[in-house]
Amino acid sequence: MLMNHQRGVSALIVAFVFIFGFGFVWHGMLMKDAYMETAALWRTDPDFNRHFWILLLGHVVVAFAFTGLYVSKVGMQSASVGFGYGICFGIFCVGLDLIRFAVEPLTARILWMWIAGSLISFAILGALVGAIYKPKA
Repeated sequence: MLMNHQRGVSALIVAFVFIFGFGFVWHGMLMKDAYMETAALWRTDPDFNRHFWILLLGHVVVAFAFTGLYVSKVGMQSASVGFGYGICFGIFCVGLDLIRFAVEPLTARILWMWIAGSLISFAILGALVGAIYKPKA
């Protein structure tokens, strides 16, 4: 099975756009009130804006790692297989969410929304990447 770099790059671009858009809606809109409850923990808007490029870079890294692992280790066109892959990736992120909750003074509301967001976003992302990527025959 040969890698299809064109489809891989397409999947990477879709992955970046999806996770950035999902994060904007989930964290920037749906979780805004939860974050306001712990406003002292987060960057001010001007400080956030100065660090925005790092946020973009982080999304690129996540999209690259997620897509790269799918292409190199799973390597099949299947939305359902991608969905399962995404759930596994989401479970990994839930572990990170739990660790952050243990060491940072976050609310349970934030934790549960992070857990839901991790599982939902990576399941959808996996289905998208799985549907887009097709190895060369």
